[in-house]
Amino acid sequence: MKLKQLTNEEFKTFSKHFKPSSIYQTTEYAFTMNEENFDSFFLGLIDDGVIKAASLILVGKINGFKYAFAPRGFLVNYNDFSLVETFSKMVKKFLGKRDIVAIKISPLIIKKIYNNDYMVVGINPNYDQIFEQLKKIGFYHLGYNNYFEALKPRFEAIVNIDLPYTKLFANIKKTFRTKIRKATRDGIKVYHGNVNHLDYLYLHTKDKYPRNLDYFKELYRFFDKENLIDFYYSKLDTTEYLKITQELYTKYEKLSFELNQKLIHGHSQNDKLINRKMEVDQMFEEYKKQLVVATKYLREHPDGIILSSALVIKWADEVHLVMDGYDKTYKSFNAKHLLLWKLMGRYSKLGFKKFNLGGISNIQKDSPYKGLNEFKMNFNAKAVEYAGDFELITNSPLYFMYRKTSNISNMWKTGK
Repeated sequence: MKLKQLTNEEFKTFSKHFKPSSIYQTTEYAFTMNEENFDSFFLGLIDDGVIKAASLILVGKINGFKYAFAPRGFLVNYNDFSLVETFSKMVKKFLGKRDIVAIKISPLIIKKIYNNDYMVVGINPNYDQIFEQLKKIGFYHLGYNNYFEALKPRFEAIVNIDLPYTKLFANIKKTFRTKIRKATRDGIKVYHGNVNHLDYLYLHTKDKYPRNLDYFKELYRFFDKENLIDFYYSKLDTTEYLKITQELYTKYEKLSFELNQKLIHGHSQNDKLINRKMEVDQMFEEYKKQLVVATKYLREHPDGIILSSALVIKWADEVHLVMDGYDKTYKSFNAKHLLLWKLMGRYSKLGFKKFNLGGISNIQKDSPYKGLNEFKMNFNAKAVEYAGDFELITNSPLYFMYRKTSNISNMWKTGK
């Protein structure tokens, strides 16, 4: 076996067919990160002309030291210990000769899988062996982080969308189904956008995500060359919202008057009628206030209001939610609920099998991200727990110097 640098086409062909695949182990992602000041190359382990393992390697400089990262880990069968050892040692030698101090990987090695009730429904029987083998090779495990300290999330929420449309919707938590229906009734519509609409996403995420608008545009530019990326946004039709509100206002105004007449004329003055009158009056007051707001929205935003946005990448049979956001001013509209449901339904009909909602925190811990966890899991997702980050020193003398001067915790936050 020998290690060689692969061409773009060689790596693309291999990564497309490798399982488990990753959008972060693609030529498109490499080109995107080149625009973010990372160098990149593709390494492959060749046996009799056949690629047995491969990886995208990103290299950045930290205080003058070169540090490498294999996003989402090597494309290698981690159950084949001999193959993992051979590839890892060759990569280590290759990088060490080029004065790269170390490489960090965040492999898709599943530890456990949890259902939306947070019960364990799957365990990788080979996990302990794989873990010990990596340590034996020289990888240092950086711990079971519970939140988002790692390079990539250690937990991901993934929905099985290989289901009939009605079943897929029925599996969503009841409270979410109610919010989705209401968002539709309020006149919110979902649109398929393009690169010219990405500023919506940037405005929705700029306070929580370190990448800027240029990053989203480059990601879109490279993945769009083979139609692997889509952008969507939801928009409140302010004209329709006012019309719907007026209809509801009129409905409850009329109903309130009719119930009031019954009470005045002594028709069935019982507790049931009184309670019904109180409920209707409450709804009438709510729609009276909503009418004022809806009128204001139409006056100030006659073309509608952008409420939420989402960027997804299609890879193999899975759709990855790369980034999503919403305008907090209009949080009560639940537009992101509707948007994500529409995307799941759309890609299910197109034949995709999974919808990856991205990272969550440790579901077994009290977490400041509890709301994020519950939001994603309520779509009937399963939480997939991975091994976490591993580091392999590739040049010991330089690594010793690097450790005295550097901290890479924030530099490698390269994706959701």
